[in-house]
Amino acid sequence: MSIETITFGCRLNAYESEVMKAEAAKSGLTDAIIVNTCAVTAEAVRQAKQTIRKARRDNPEARIIVTGCAAQTQARDFGDMAEVDLVIGNNDKLKAESYQPIAFGVPLNDKVQVNDIMSVTETAGHLIDGLDGRARAFVQVQNGCDHRCTFCIIPYGRGPSRSVPMGVVVDQIKRLCDNGYAEIVLTGVDITSYGGDLPGAPTLGKLTQAILKHVPALPRLRISSIDSIEADPALYEAVSDPRLMPHLHLSLQSGDDLILKRMKRRHSRADALDIVEKLRGLRPDMVFGADIIAGFPTETDEMFENTYRFVSEADLTYLHVFPYSPREGTPAARMPQVAKRVARERAARLRALGEEQFAKLCASRIGRRENVLIEREGMGRTEQFVPVRLSAGKPGEIISTSISGTDVAGLVGEPERQAA
Repeated sequence: MSIETITFGCRLNAYESEVMKAEAAKSGLTDAIIVNTCAVTAEAVRQAKQTIRKARRDNPEARIIVTGCAAQTQARDFGDMAEVDLVIGNNDKLKAESYQPIAFGVPLNDKVQVNDIMSVTETAGHLIDGLDGRARAFVQVQNGCDHRCTFCIIPYGRGPSRSVPMGVVVDQIKRLCDNGYAEIVLTGVDITSYGGDLPGAPTLGKLTQAILKHVPALPRLRISSIDSIEADPALYEAVSDPRLMPHLHLSLQSGDDLILKRMKRRHSRADALDIVEKLRGLRPDMVFGADIIAGFPTETDEMFENTYRFVSEADLTYLHVFPYSPREGTPAARMPQVAKRVARERAARLRALGEEQFAKLCASRIGRRENVLIEREGMGRTEQFVPVRLSAGKPGEIISTSISGTDVAGLVGEPERQAA
């Protein structure tokens, strides 16, 4: 084997795993497994440890390197695992030199090589030729977070908010576009805080406009997840450009005002509804997803119902629902807890509602013509990110497709012609 990466968590992690694989190979490392962890929930950490143990059983001779947010926040826990050869912190995982000691067998005083992430001030712009097996490419434009939501451990894993200069981002997207990628996804930890640390304080909206202007050959630009209260005027202006995909994922977390305050979120229920309405006014075909936490400490049945109703009121489609998971060191972990059974039941109700909302969206697309980006043979996605099963098309092509029906995964369609 050469270098294998195992990735948990967000889209940013998926992007970073590709960079890590390239940097580790550049260092001379071979016969290694890099586990890129996530710290969002306790379950994610448990799954990472389980995967590490299995990786060691299946690959007794491989070097196992652990990195990512959970490795940053719980470094010693992973370092104490006999299966692990090296733990690398988030700030160093994208540097070839971090892998050189293990590549050349240089003894280390401590296999835990994790620094103080809160002292990091820059995010490097890494150029990659593409993502193996993917029709779209992710471009990291921001890292870290300056907010302190009471449930979240991620700022302690990622450090302060820091941005990649606009010119570097544009150049990277040009390169990916030249390499055949038809869709680029802008990603980060708190992407709507983009630019506050850069000269002139450019915004996510200004960056989006610059990409659309300076990379005219790019057919599709997508934004991963936004904190809606931080959306700037330029981002609203950019929404009307048809090359910006009509799908936004909101960092919502709750639809109840008191719970939002206890989470230390900066938006209210009304704020979130207003933003959805405003964006749909600018782009009627816009669809929304949202992250929602079920069973946050002190959440009553009435508070939960406010969140449940919000999904229909805002007509949300793609729900990422998490039963609340206390993270040691966060204020919410010290609040009165909701019973785990209740949190799981509420999460199940929200997921069922999300499935209903998704089915409604799919049904509304029957009989329409959709531009579908082919991801792999027989499957692609619409501009609104709906999966489509179809009989033709090569990965990376955008195909005009007549939607004839639905199946368990999404839509079924017949190709008409190449759209781009």
